[in-house]
Amino acid sequence: AGGGRLLDRIRKWYYNAAGFNKLGLMRDDVLHEDDDVKEALKRLPEHLYNERVFRIKRALDLSLKHQILPRDQWVKYEEDHRYLEPYLKEVIRERHEREAWNKK
Repeated sequence: AGGGRLLDRIRKWYYNAAGFNKLGLMRDDVLHEDDDVKEALKRLPEHLYNERVFRIKRALDLSLKHQILPRDQWVKYEEDHRYLEPYLKEVIRERHEREAWNKK
């Protein structure tokens, strides 16, 4: 149990050290946009996609101004959810199926 708490503290520290949360971004907002991620983004419900676009535009604006959000507006580790993950897993599974089918 003690090791799990330590690992969780390290994860939280790393999350905050990365800095994207200080711009109001979530983990899935900063994924490298390869073909799989691009396809998963196309499958997002409109409201999730619009929320992502808002966060990215706000982060770009803050970055250009060399500013960060007030501390109470930072995305907290506990509040960050992997909104793109289910869509990305589906895209990757479909790609693997397609590749296996094409090998036959």
